[in-house]
Amino acid sequence: MNFSSKLIEDAVNAFATLPGIGKKTALRLTLHLLNMPPEVSESLCEPILKMRQNIQFCSTCHNISDEAMCSICTDKGRDRSVICVVESIRDIMAIENTNQYRGLFHILGGVISPIEGIGPSDLNINTLIDRVKTDEVKEIIMAISPTIDGETTIFYLSKQLAELPVKITTLARGISFGGELEYADELTLGRSIAARLPYGK
Repeated sequence: MNFSSKLIEDAVNAFATLPGIGKKTALRLTLHLLNMPPEVSESLCEPILKMRQNIQFCSTCHNISDEAMCSICTDKGRDRSVICVVESIRDIMAIENTNQYRGLFHILGGVISPIEGIGPSDLNINTLIDRVKTDEVKEIIMAISPTIDGETTIFYLSKQLAELPVKITTLARGISFGGELEYADELTLGRSIAARLPYGK
């Protein structure tokens, strides 16, 4: 793709770094902004810069937040005896969209994957164990994608929590093995949470 302007080329390349945006789409977006008043570009850039400069991660569950603690952790209407363990922020969004769960969350930040060089120390496991020890947690829901790495992570966590007085459950298998949690439809995901099973059964 040839450009008569280095500025246009740089803008296209910047857009093309975003997921799902190819060079043609990036060029279309760039030319669209070029034809808009300058304040349109400014109104687009300002919230992105503000987000990057001010976004925080919840000190309790590692969710994205505008404050030191996220709105879920500070919600007094939540069932604080249940923690749903997920891989990523996107999984929280998927579960929240089901309107089937009113407990708390804990983001691991991924799963154990020896092939990718990700071990237990790379995940937010110690903070989860600390929460179970210090808070009145009665149940841990392992809402982790049913892949081989996901199952390995659930097994490891269950061993780490085995000596603590907490029930460990997993999602009912409405979620197919090898599937990604964030791509499950809301009805299936909601039913899987509602019909969760004791781990190991």
